[in-house]
Amino acid sequence: MIDPPEPFVAGSQGPSEALTPARLPVPSALGRLLVLAAVFVCAACGLVYELELVALASYLIGDSVTQASVVLSFMVFAMGVGALLAKRLRCRAAIGFGAVEAVLALVGGGSAMALYACFAWLGQSRCALVGFSLGIGVLIGAEIPLLMTLIQRVRRQDAGGAVADLFAADYVGALVGGLAFPFLLLPCLGQLTGALVTGAVNLLAGAVLVLWLFGRDLTTRARWALCAVNVLVLALLGAGVVLAGPFEQAARRAVYGASARIAEQTGVQEVVLTGGTGGTGGAAGSGAGSGRGRKGSGSPLELFLDGRLKVDSGDEGLYHQALVGPAMAGGAHGRVLVLGGGDGLAVRELLRYRSVRSVTVVELDPEVVRLARTDPGLSVLNRHAFGDPRVRVVTADAFNWLRGQGRSAGRRPARYDVIVSDLPDPGITASTKLYSQEFYGLAARMLAPGGRLVVHAGPPQVRPRTYWTVEATLRSVGLRTLPYRIPVPGRRSGFSAGPDRSAGPFAPPDGGPAARSGTRQYWGFVLTARRPPRLGTAPDAPSTALSPGALWTGWRGEARERIPGLPPSTLMHPRYLQ
Repeated sequence: MIDPPEPFVAGSQGPSEALTPARLPVPSALGRLLVLAAVFVCAACGLVYELELVALASYLIGDSVTQASVVLSFMVFAMGVGALLAKRLRCRAAIGFGAVEAVLALVGGGSAMALYACFAWLGQSRCALVGFSLGIGVLIGAEIPLLMTLIQRVRRQDAGGAVADLFAADYVGALVGGLAFPFLLLPCLGQLTGALVTGAVNLLAGAVLVLWLFGRDLTTRARWALCAVNVLVLALLGAGVVLAGPFEQAARRAVYGASARIAEQTGVQEVVLTGGTGGTGGAAGSGAGSGRGRKGSGSPLELFLDGRLKVDSGDEGLYHQALVGPAMAGGAHGRVLVLGGGDGLAVRELLRYRSVRSVTVVELDPEVVRLARTDPGLSVLNRHAFGDPRVRVVTADAFNWLRGQGRSAGRRPARYDVIVSDLPDPGITASTKLYSQEFYGLAARMLAPGGRLVVHAGPPQVRPRTYWTVEATLRSVGLRTLPYRIPVPGRRSGFSAGPDRSAGPFAPPDGGPAARSGTRQYWGFVLTARRPPRLGTAPDAPSTALSPGALWTGWRGEARERIPGLPPSTLMHPRYLQ
């Protein structure tokens, strides 16, 4: 990896310091290895900063494909700018590299906290995301030219060999940083503390390299100045680590309100539960299961997954009745499959039907199911649905589970009379495969003769192209569809909340008319079967089931607004993010 040294040529072109052999406290071979070790650490930290920005932006803003493209594009561009700007620092490469690492440690380490603060208190973080991508990119781009100068001062070698050594250490460091972020930093430290600790490691690597290895080449004033800057930055990062917990609690109160009582980062998503400590008591006893509390019972229960409202006890009863009721009315419904629905609320509605013999729930996040079983508010709201012996929970990705059922060796996969798809919004990048042609083809194979599949397809007026793309994708696998909608109570968006929470409920990305006209918002569903499905009420339907009149009104409203000619969404060509 290390080429033999070339003789130092005093008449070569270049800045004076770049041509002067460094006075090292160790042999030159060891000094070269230490420089490459610094390259390794800096590369690992740099990639962690990039991944931190992408992950946090995907959580705060949504659409991970777009956020990754924005971060990486601006950062790579800025790295080129930084490399050009570093040419002015080559005459004082050691002190320049030390200053760059100190600033990078502060900016990169504090980026997650700053982005979260912008989101919590300013309502948006896009501008801050672009600014940090540019700033961090410029600083990362300045590292390699300065390190190239420093490694040549340790021991001269041809430019090709030096570049090969530097990039080899850089790429290996990037590999370690890329693996450390999801498997070590996120699960052990979280996003805020993980970024701050990464900044501290970055700072120490730069300080050791400059102050110890190249310290003899610095003036006394430069050494003291760099020491003071490093101590200050390290103190700021340490203070950030100490205050990360209180800061996160304050930011969470700003986002979710003072009633947030449970917040945890699972292996899948962030789960936040607010209110409901006394306000869901009416759910168990009420026919609708709406969860509206009695007088003085406290604030309504709300469940947020990755910052997006998933459950509002004030209106979830109507939503789940609209989701479940039409599918149960079309024929036999003894065996039911629920894809998603880890909150237990769709299961609650299913268990109201006397003919239901078994319900299988396929949920990705076991922590959501645990909360649905044990949380006082959520378990009362779902009427302790997971305690019913007819309910079986499978922890798995819905797509992979369906695929695995089709590959069952030596036996036919189980068939279901009703399949309920209660999955995250199709406008979220991670969910697009759960609304794809391939996914619906797998689900259709699980339907019994005469079986029905019902899908929550997003708000038809806020994001009409998304809604009708879901319907076109279902038709593409040979299913007959019946789209319908139910009005959202009041002015809240509830389940219609878009992928970007900061954009508000009435800011559609695909130009829907609802935001412009300010008209009433709707939940959109699609009922499908191999034969044309019909809306109605099952003979054993509970008294809380929606009336056929309300459902027919929703069907007629959707039939008038169909967007014809939309192509289906596939794994290789997802169309919900356009």
